[in-house]
Amino acid sequence: MKASDLFNLAGRVALVTGASSGLGARFADVLAQNGAAVALVARRVNRLKEGVLRIEQAGGRAVAIEADVTDRTAMLRVFDTAEQVFGTVTILVNNAGVAHADRALELTEAGYRRVIDTNLDAVFFWAQEAARRMLAAKKGGSIINIASVAAFGATKGTAAYAIAKAGVVQMTKAMAVELNVKGIRVNAIAPGWFVTEISRDYLAGEAGAKLIRDIPIGRFGRDGDLDGALLLLASDAGAFMAGSTIVVDGGQIATLRG
Repeated sequence: MKASDLFNLAGRVALVTGASSGLGARFADVLAQNGAAVALVARRVNRLKEGVLRIEQAGGRAVAIEADVTDRTAMLRVFDTAEQVFGTVTILVNNAGVAHADRALELTEAGYRRVIDTNLDAVFFWAQEAARRMLAAKKGGSIINIASVAAFGATKGTAAYAIAKAGVVQMTKAMAVELNVKGIRVNAIAPGWFVTEISRDYLAGEAGAKLIRDIPIGRFGRDGDLDGALLLLASDAGAFMAGSTIVVDGGQIATLRG
């Protein structure tokens, strides 16, 4: 089989959370470029509309849907809207997330809850809803949760983030055990440090210089470095993958201690 056929997403409907910028915007572009109709979801609707325009100008199909992923009512509205426009979502990319820099002893309950609600709880509930709708429509599909290398080795000031991302890895396994037999594959991608709108200033400074010394490939991630993992899990190329977490970090995980 040709690679172009193996990774072809024509006829599929994808939904990407956190799609207004960074990795999420790239995920939406790549899915659309390979044939999927894509629902872009985030709070910044103007940025979402820019993404839709970009996809449409490249010949793809997309729709912007404003929502906070921690709002369960909004979540239902998002799936309803995506179904009305394109049909049942058969590819979910659970990408929305927030970070923090508080040390464990200074982390407030509100700060902790904000990270867990967005990075862990929302991931579960969006995956749950996507799976329910796929089953109701008698369709299989792929759920891709975005974890992090932080799931495997925490650094100072990342307690809530690391806890949430480790939970995402285990959640991915637990859901895969139950859903794979029903035709729904659940897998995860664990990126290392990527240069995005949120991290650019931080990685350009002294902290970034220290971090890059622990990355064997000698650089941070950039546009395109996650495309292969995304398409593998979204397409028939990953048909025998379930409960897996693909680490894409330039070798950083090999240097983690603890």
